[in-house]
Amino acid sequence: MNGKTVSEQIGAQIFIDGWALVCPGDPQNAIDFARKAASVSHDGEAIFAAQVLAAMESLAFIENDTNRLIDNAVQFIPHDSVIYRLISDLREWHQEEPDWKKTRKRIEAYYGYDRYGGNCHVVPNHALIILGLLYGEDNFQKSLMITNTSGWDTDCNSGNLGCLLGIKNGLSCFAEGPDWRTPVADRMYIPTADGGFAINDAVMIAYQIGNIGRQLEGIEPEKPKNGARFHFEFPGSLQGFQVKNPDFSTLENIPGHSSTGKRSLKIMFENIGGERTARVKTVTFIPPDAYSMPTYGIMASPTLYPGQIIKARVEADASNTQNVNCRLYISVYGENDLLRVITGPEKLLLPGDNTSLQWETNHLTNLLKGEPITEAGLEILTSENLASGAIFLDYMTWEGTPSVILSRPKHNGTAWRRGWINAVDEFHSSVEAYRLIQNDGTGFLIQGCQDWENYQISADVTPHMVKGAGIVARFQGLEKYYAFMLCDDGKVKLIKNRYGEIVLAERNEGWRFGEGANLSLKVVGNSIKAFWDGFLVFDIQDDDQPLLYGSIGLIVEEGRTATESVSIFPVE
Repeated sequence: MNGKTVSEQIGAQIFIDGWALVCPGDPQNAIDFARKAASVSHDGEAIFAAQVLAAMESLAFIENDTNRLIDNAVQFIPHDSVIYRLISDLREWHQEEPDWKKTRKRIEAYYGYDRYGGNCHVVPNHALIILGLLYGEDNFQKSLMITNTSGWDTDCNSGNLGCLLGIKNGLSCFAEGPDWRTPVADRMYIPTADGGFAINDAVMIAYQIGNIGRQLEGIEPEKPKNGARFHFEFPGSLQGFQVKNPDFSTLENIPGHSSTGKRSLKIMFENIGGERTARVKTVTFIPPDAYSMPTYGIMASPTLYPGQIIKARVEADASNTQNVNCRLYISVYGENDLLRVITGPEKLLLPGDNTSLQWETNHLTNLLKGEPITEAGLEILTSENLASGAIFLDYMTWEGTPSVILSRPKHNGTAWRRGWINAVDEFHSSVEAYRLIQNDGTGFLIQGCQDWENYQISADVTPHMVKGAGIVARFQGLEKYYAFMLCDDGKVKLIKNRYGEIVLAERNEGWRFGEGANLSLKVVGNSIKAFWDGFLVFDIQDDDQPLLYGSIGLIVEEGRTATESVSIFPVE
């Protein structure tokens, strides 16, 4: 459907790294995946550029010589293509000219934006990746400096080249130059319709990608420390953890001090006592410093909710000179969207002791009423004066289906709205907590995580001039969910969408516009029960590829609906 110029923009190349990462040392499969994915919206030179990068990155797992990487990669694309000629020219220019800036000018003269138009054509930008690769002399800092300084699509070009060099040279890439890792602390924010996936970190993504590669080869997935969310098993990894008080506490990933793994997070503190405590935390929702992020704004659901159980294992350094107490804590967006701290039970740690911390948070269900949990972490405190030493955090994780009521708080904070992934034309809260308007087609307001399995979602639903409105369970995407809906033909329907809508059950109820109903969906395994004002309406078993997990939400089809409160509770 796209013309040549549009189909040869940079998108195919931008999204190439994952195909190589799941096919280490297997360039043929990497370029096949790259071609299939790119062909959805791209063609021609865009695909060839993507395939060259996919091949080089895949080969970089087993080949360390840059020239051999290029020699092998270009064999996968037509030799009469622009990308092939461009790479040949750049290798020749590199041999002739030691100054990368002069070669950059030749790129602009022969392969510049004046020749390859549109918003962001792949050809000029692919040239800058090869420029940095050749002139960077295998140095991460220098290579990225050249590619980034050369301009055009700086973020994408640097990202592709950085990935290639990271595969090829490993953590030694970061041994020289500025500290690339500590300030970022592995944090990743990923705008996506899967709200529970948005607040993430590089370690979790690395294991996810690695396990996809293992699945392709029929190998069991790796789940360090019994699947703990934060396990610190990669050298140098912080998994988003940062100190709240850098003046008297620091972090370091070190070997040892783990009951089931090989590494832990060392928390060093100095002169704590009384109200002077050491805190380390990782974000579980949009943090204040990213709340108003420009350009690529964050859409996210919290990753932690009331009703879940937070667990951690800690160990006190044997060289500590004083006893300390440890406790888990969370931070919550409250009035004026300011953070307030809520703490869990304390445990005393003598020097050399270790203990497991567990915090069951059911008591927070009625306390928070939808205020999002934004941070989770560990606090170290003591009644003794000026305690110094170290605590090792082996792991931290949480589990279970939440017990949560999602409604409008009784204060003027607005963060509660940001916990919903907004896929409707209009979402207002000036009258009802949730007023949804969809002008055409189907819209959703979604919250939660994909690992929620057996639960009951309930909500009051008041349709106003709408084709259909209701609630959603086990939402896995815009075309994968269960819905219990009030429809404009007077019927209530239980719907399954799995890349196509199927009405699992329906009946006449004679509801009227403007009249509210309390709807509930109870999902346990492949059993689905739908309730209207507390009465069982549908009870079915979905035996045909059932949806067994997913988040929750509200659904509206062509019209307006209103809701004041949504709740979710675990069920057996």
